[in-house]
Amino acid sequence: MTIFEMLEQSGILTVLGMAVVFIFLWIMIVCISFAGKIIQFAAGKKDSNTVDSASSDHIAAISAAVSEHKKTGA
Repeated sequence: MTIFEMLEQSGILTVLGMAVVFIFLWIMIVCISFAGKIIQFAAGKKDSNTVDSASSDHIAAISAAVSEHKKTGA
């Protein structure tokens, strides 16, 4: 086996290995995204960016605590 044949074979194996890893990662991302959508649907939850569960009293208390913490510098 010549050096050129070995380089050709190693190049093919490298490209094949990278393709297999890329396909596996793509399939894994699709499966995780799909599982996340199923879990959100099953839980019946809204978008995580909403603050409907926090009342205005809670928000006021947290804001006061943060501003007091900033004043004390601790």
